[in-house]
Amino acid sequence: MSGVWRWRHNPLRRATDRCEAWLALLAFFLLVLAAPALGWLCGARTDAALQASVRAQRADRHLTTAVVVRRAAATRLVSDPEISSGRATRTEVVARWQAPDGTPRTAKVTTASRDAEPGKRVRIWTGRDGDPALRPMDMPTAHTHAVLAGSGAAMLAALLIECGRRLLMWRMTRRRYERIDRAWAAVGPDWGRTGTGS
Repeated sequence: MSGVWRWRHNPLRRATDRCEAWLALLAFFLLVLAAPALGWLCGARTDAALQASVRAQRADRHLTTAVVVRRAAATRLVSDPEISSGRATRTEVVARWQAPDGTPRTAKVTTASRDAEPGKRVRIWTGRDGDPALRPMDMPTAHTHAVLAGSGAAMLAALLIECGRRLLMWRMTRRRYERIDRAWAAVGPDWGRTGTGS
């Protein structure tokens, strides 16, 4: 804003100075208003899509009680992108359970249960068909992903605005120097010589 007023009454003001000041003002308002608005819009839409996905996953997947047949591997830390904590101790076991239609199923699954000895009952996630499924995404994780998407969109918009401003400034400066070079070429050879009227 001060850039615009600085050139308002200055007798040395050029048209390019005024354009540069208005460009800076426009970029400032876009950074302050447009980038956050775009980030909020992107975050809100992402959140709505993820909430719908969470509801669909919860409708599709169910906790089922299974009986451990044997351990498949040692207890280990695995990354689970569907839960907010991100990491949880999971145990791989071979387990047996019944599908919704009553057919018996046996497969390798992971469980959060610490007591996964043979014969113990553990809770596992299954789909509608009774096959093992991943844990559904929880609401805090969906909100976190939406906030990250919105923040990323706002930062990308700010970066594009600043890159656009710098590109326009570079072009304006280049054109100014080209005009100066043309003017100098027209006047330069005779400048400062006696008897040339300068």
